[in-house]
Amino acid sequence: MEDKEKKIPKHRDKVEALDNLSLGISIVAAMLIGFAIGYGLKEWTGYSWTLWLGIFWGIAAAGLNIYKAYKRAQKQFEGLENDPRYAHRAKYGDKSYDDDED
Repeated sequence: MEDKEKKIPKHRDKVEALDNLSLGISIVAAMLIGFAIGYGLKEWTGYSWTLWLGIFWGIAAAGLNIYKAYKRAQKQFEGLENDPRYAHRAKYGDKSYDDDED
């Protein structure tokens, strides 16, 4: 049973790539929905500042989507510091870009 739990799905990397692609779409969608809500409030109430309130809500929702994607990526790459392939870089840093030959 333990082998089945540790088995990684075949198309997991493709699903993760599509999830990252959807970030750009969700940013645009959040801003458009915020604009639509603001415009609807403006037409309903007659106050022009409600349009800006809706735009602010859309920008805030887009920022929240970016923050959630960042935290998800940070959690995904958290274990790389213990990976032996990257242990030298984590311990000593990347010195390959320090040498200027200009």
